[in-house]
Amino acid sequence: MVHPRATRSTRATRALRGTALTAATALALSLGLPSATATARPAPSAPEAPAALSAPSAPHASSAQADSARPGDIVASSPTSFHPLPGQPTRTRAWHMEYRSTTAKGTPNVVSGTVIVPDDGRTGPRPLVTYAVGTVGLADSCAPSAGFPKGTTVEANLIQQLTARGWAVAVTDYEGLGTPGDHTYTVGRAEGQAVLDAARAAQRLPGAVRAGVTEDSPVGIMGYSQGGQASSWAAELHSTYAPELKVKGTATGGVPADLLKVADFNNGNVGAGLILMAAVGQDAAFPELDLAKYLNDKGRHYVDFMKKNCVAIDAIAGAFKKISDVTVKNPLYEADWQQRLRESDLGARKPDAPVFLYHGTLDELIPYGVGKQLRADWCAKGAEVRWAPIPLGEHVVGAVAGAVPASDWLAGRFAGKPAHGNCG
Repeated sequence: MVHPRATRSTRATRALRGTALTAATALALSLGLPSATATARPAPSAPEAPAALSAPSAPHASSAQADSARPGDIVASSPTSFHPLPGQPTRTRAWHMEYRSTTAKGTPNVVSGTVIVPDDGRTGPRPLVTYAVGTVGLADSCAPSAGFPKGTTVEANLIQQLTARGWAVAVTDYEGLGTPGDHTYTVGRAEGQAVLDAARAAQRLPGAVRAGVTEDSPVGIMGYSQGGQASSWAAELHSTYAPELKVKGTATGGVPADLLKVADFNNGNVGAGLILMAAVGQDAAFPELDLAKYLNDKGRHYVDFMKKNCVAIDAIAGAFKKISDVTVKNPLYEADWQQRLRESDLGARKPDAPVFLYHGTLDELIPYGVGKQLRADWCAKGAEVRWAPIPLGEHVVGAVAGAVPASDWLAGRFAGKPAHGNCG
């Protein structure tokens, strides 16, 4: 209970923390631990006034539309709704969108996502956070945009903390979730580009523009777990891929910055199912890797199963398996696989805006040492990094405990305050 004489700011901070803590159980699902099943993707609602390149009568954009558009251009959009829990009101407006982005190989693609804006009457430029969710699964029904209207997208509880501050939020579904093709899970460049293009798309969506999401909006990047990989890639790519975005900072946590180390760590452990999911994602981006030739009958069964379900079921099915249980030969020892996995490593490029980097010291899925190494790599390149270890935090605790400090840090960047990095 809040003391009657507590200040308004203290009550607000405690309320935000309370919201984060209520998400703890649900986050165990989206961040790679057991718990939810696939649900049917809802039919899109009636389209609003067409945006540029809008094709509301078609379920997905054509390749011709993607080829002719700029990264971040809206291909189709329609009103949707945002609910952290089933039926929970949020005083927001939301739009489902399909927008042009770029694959890891540099070719045009179309990605889906959601833009959420507080329904507060504000019309001037407001902050925009492009938000990358943690692992949700491989089936289209797992996409964040599929769950927002029903209140089943678990990180919606954390996203609500951002809209409660008056910020707009763009949430990518990533390549291959909610659009044709397989999800390129853990392919860093594709994820980072989808995150940056979601911000561009939000700034070009007519309804969001009228509500204060403009090219003058200060932009923050945020994500944890898979979202930590995606947001960190977005931070590294910003200066070369989307330099016009006014990025003020990136809050990123639980980052799988070295996929080979993460795979070795999880082989035979609780997160083993994520290794096979990652192999599916890499194979989707780079079909020449030919994952199928490495799988045994059990492996083929698991891949088929994982493509039809979401992370909770997939994580349970794959828990404590070894790579040798599902393969005739370990692809991670092959030169072509190692090359592609290394291409998703982080730390080789300097983020051009400040970074808040957090990681649980007892993380059972992404080794703490991987986060420390990313901090060292970025600091060595002259990046402004605020490193924030979470003592005794495992993976889900890290997500929940880090959410409010991360958004508080972003608030400071939006206010123009010094970032106070601690690389020294």
